[in-house]
Amino acid sequence: MSDLETKRARLEAELGAVPSLVVAYSGGVDSAFLAYAAHKVLADRMLAVTALSESYSADDRRKATDCARQLALPHEFIETHEVSNPAYRANAPNRCFFCKDELFTELDRLADERGYAAVAYGVNMDDLGDWRPGQQAARDHRVLTPLVDAGLTKADIRELARRAGVPVWDRPASPCLASRIAYGIEVTPERLRVVEQGEEALRALGFTRFRLRHHDKLARIEIAAEELPRALDPEMARRFVEALKALGFTYVTLDLEGYRQGSLNSGLTKIGNAGSRDPGFGVRGPDR
Repeated sequence: MSDLETKRARLEAELGAVPSLVVAYSGGVDSAFLAYAAHKVLADRMLAVTALSESYSADDRRKATDCARQLALPHEFIETHEVSNPAYRANAPNRCFFCKDELFTELDRLADERGYAAVAYGVNMDDLGDWRPGQQAARDHRVLTPLVDAGLTKADIRELARRAGVPVWDRPASPCLASRIAYGIEVTPERLRVVEQGEEALRALGFTRFRLRHHDKLARIEIAAEELPRALDPEMARRFVEALKALGFTYVTLDLEGYRQGSLNSGLTKIGNAGSRDPGFGVRGPDR
């Protein structure tokens, strides 16, 4: 048996040891593969649950729904209200802690009401050395981490998902809309809508790998290297300006370094390890 197949078998053994399970399901490859594996092992004793809030885009909702339907997963939506929490809205580098704390509070409540034995989420081995304050919330709520327990990396998960026919196996990372707003700028429903509408405009222009970074009055567009030459066309620049100024931005810029994960964390100072809840920590952040 290959190393990858050994990990897959370990994952299924971990899942089989749980009487029933709620899976936090965003529609990304990690949570989709975890939900697929849990359904394979537990059948109707698992439930994939997606949290809806202002920070979760309509595009992500469509893709999560389509993937769950194709995999025939038991799937429900719940509402979360992290944006009503002043600590979340303040948008310090530990913002994700408050988001995940809200999520797991609601999933714990659902699990208790429905009689599910545990809650799990799709953190993987590659996430452990990164700055991800949400992991502390998961530990506080005793959320299960089956992908980590099986020793699965991101590359492992993509390959196993591909083999299993999980339709989002090659989907680029799609973190929440709040991850586009520069630290220190308050996260509000209005700013989240602007980010969502701006990224819809970029998608409509034919771009597939990008981020719209919200720096108050300035919009900073990051485009993947393979698509950057098209973005540098003067006519495309005009269309960027037209679309984003209509949303209220005063300045529109194209980042010549292109799309890269964690760019909003470049100004943070590393003063400790990724497990701390100190809002000053970290060089990289969640997959932003």
